[in-house]
Formats: sequence, C-alpha cells, structure tokens
Amino acid sequence: MTDAIDATENPTPRRNPKPETTKIAGRELKPSTLMMGHGYDPTLSEGSLKPPIFLTSTFAFPSAADGKRHFEGITGQRPGGAEGLVYSRFNAPNQEILEDRLAIWDGAEEALSFSSGMTAIAILMLAACKAGDVIVHSGPLYAASEGFVAKIMAKYGVTYIDFPAGATPEELDEVMKKAKAQAEEQGGEVPLIYLESPGNPTNALVDIEAVQQARDAHFDADRCPIAIDNTFLGPLWQRPLDHGADLVVYSLTKYVGGHSDLVAGSISGRKRFIDAIRALRNTMGGIVDPNTAWMLLRSLETVELRMQRAGENAEKVCAFLKAHPKVEGLGYLGLIEDERQQDIYNRHCLGAGSTFSVFLKGGEAECFRFLDNLKIAKLAVSLGGTETLASHPASMTHLSVPHARRQQLGISDSLVRISIGIEDADDLIADFEQALEHV
Repeated sequence: MTDAIDATENPTPRRNPKPETTKIAGRELKPSTLMMGHGYDPTLSEGSLKPPIFLTSTFAFPSAADGKRHFEGITGQRPGGAEGLVYSRFNAPNQEILEDRLAIWDGAEEALSFSSGMTAIAILMLAACKAGDVIVHSGPLYAASEGFVAKIMAKYGVTYIDFPAGATPEELDEVMKKAKAQAEEQGGEVPLIYLESPGNPTNALVDIEAVQQARDAHFDADRCPIAIDNTFLGPLWQRPLDHGADLVVYSLTKYVGGHSDLVAGSISGRKRFIDAIRALRNTMGGIVDPNTAWMLLRSLETVELRMQRAGENAEKVCAFLKAHPKVEGLGYLGLIEDERQQDIYNRHCLGAGSTFSVFLKGGEAECFRFLDNLKIAKLAVSLGGTETLASHPASMTHLSVPHARRQQLGISDSLVRISIGIEDADDLIADFEQALEHV
C-alpha cells in the first residue's frame, strides 16, 4: 500500500489487550468453541452471559488526560492505539468482540467490521489507491465490486487490469508485467491485487498461491497486498491467509450472518494493512452498528453447524441435478471437470460449499419457468442463509455487466445460481424436480 496509508502510523485502537484463553492444557481451542465467549468478560456487564447491546454514540473518559491519550492513539500521533472506548464511529464493545471472533476463523492478526460487504470493499480500495495506480483483479467478480473498480475508482484516476480466475502461473506473470508497465506509464503503482474465489456466480477458482508467487516476483509484498473475497466458502471451507493472501473480505450478510436478516461486511488479515483500512473507516464511518454486531455474535455460534448441513444438502441436490436431462452443466465445486480447477480446489479448499450455478438447456425463458415454479426454494438474490435461494444472475445481480463481458466470464442466460439451505435434502430435490418439469 502507498505511504499515505501505511499502517505503521495508525495503530489499532483497543480498550484492552487481546483476550487470553485460546488454549486448555496445551490444546489449541477450535473456532467453534471460542465463538461462545472469546473476547467477552461477563463480570464487566453485571454477569450477563451474553454481551448486552451497547446503544451509545460516545463513551465517558475517566479523565481529560485519558481522553487526550486515546485521541493520540486514534490519530496515529502515539504508537499503541487507543486504550479505551472513544466514539462509536471508531470502536465500541459489540464491534470489538465481533472483530476478535472474526479474526479467529481465518487465523488473522486483526479484523474490521463494516455496515456492508460493499462498504468494506470500497474502503479497502480507497485506502489502497491514489491517482495513477493500477488494480489487478480476477474475474468474474460480484457485479458491484467490478463496477466499483471500473467506474468509481476510474473517477480518481485509478485503472485496472483483470485476468480469468483459472489463470496459469505463466499467464499471471504476464498480467503482473503488464500492470507494472501500465502503472509506471501513469506515474503510479500496483497497490492492490483483488481476488474473488470462488467467483460469483460461476464458482471459478483462483490459484492464490500462484498469484502470490507472481506478485512477489514483480512487486514489494509490503506495498501490494493480495485481498480476496472469500464469501462463497468462508469461513469454514477455505482459509486464504494460509495460501498467500494478506486480507480476506466477507459479506457477513451471507454465511456468517446466515439468517437473511442483516447486512454487514468484514476484512481480516495482516495488521499492517488492517490498520491502514481502519484509519480510513474512522474518518468515513461505515463500522457495523451495535445491534447488527450483536446479531452476528449470535450467528457465529452456529455458523459451522449451518454450513455443514447446507454443504451436505448441496452434495445430494447436485448429484440429482447432474443426472437430470434438462440440466446442461453444473458449476459445483464437488463435481469439477476441469483439471486446472480441480488442482486449485485440492490445494485451497476444505469443502465444496453450498452455492453453485446450474446451466439449464435453453436460455432466459427456460430459467424463468424453472424459477417461477419453485415452491420451497425462494426466488431472491443473496446466498448463505438457512433457506434455499435461487436467482438468474444475467438478468438480476449481474445485469449491469455488459453483455459481452458476461459472455466472456461465462455468465450466460442459461445460468441459475442456487444457494442451498438447511431444509430436508429430499424435499429440496422434489421441489427442483417438479420445477424442472415446467422447463
């Protein structure tokens, strides 16, 4: 990242040292165990088993000297960050507990929470870039992410170069060379490599390890972080920080929230980069509100159970769909047919997930008939909830992507995106079977 947002000048504000008990008798506790209490001391809240919702905009300082010291930390004038709670645009109890727990899942040094996934992505990119810079990103991306890079960042003199999700090491090396040359010509740098893997909605995988090797061959790793949107598989089925990524982005709306009743986002990863993003979030706002943070703490207690059940359901549903005569193909990670994609899956993924694309024989009309006749599955965008959802990306979430670009990325009119929930698998299969009769 650039000097302007170098994290060393913006230490992490915390009211207390990081919580303690992550081991018992030398055993490292699992995330599913830590979600029940990590980062929260009931004795500080009248013995309440669960954290209360702290609905306050500001916090009283013990003394004027404490207030001064906290603001020296918040503004980066003193190393160490704030030693207490200051103002809810910066930090607050529910948000700090949530961020402690989010960091655990990815093995991250720090985490930040945001009011939405797109808020997290926007602040990440704005923190990283200045005029003349070049963002390198994979494709496909979520349409709003791609649009933010191509349209909004362009207003500030930032350009981009993209590459297909399954790019080989040789292709990635050429992309980095091209990006470096373009940045030098524009008087800028390559301050960010942004990935989405699996890509939305095709489930195409990016070789994170190969991207890291290509990055390291051409750029300073401390000035050019690799960030990845891990929403489709995280936090259970993929740990990108273990494979070379520096930052992991989530729409917490999806699997982490998991009940289709909130909107939020997060970024976790290396403290060097997290603190820089935090500095801009402190200025712009965009931190998640306390009620939503509290709801996410509730959801984190069951995220493993929900994702496991949904994954088991998806495996059964996809076995049925693969054999159906009206289905032309599946973009499901448990049934990969491409050798390169299978290799990436074997190295990077811990499970196939429960969101996938199904290609029906026909086009938009056939997809619409299928969607309109679903009884259990709901026709709605989003994913990762307890209920099964289905949508038509080409005419919905990715409608803003130009037709030629959609075709290039494999987002055809015959593609339906399905997110399997935790209903009974046989009931879901019966629903899909009767809906396909109308195609």
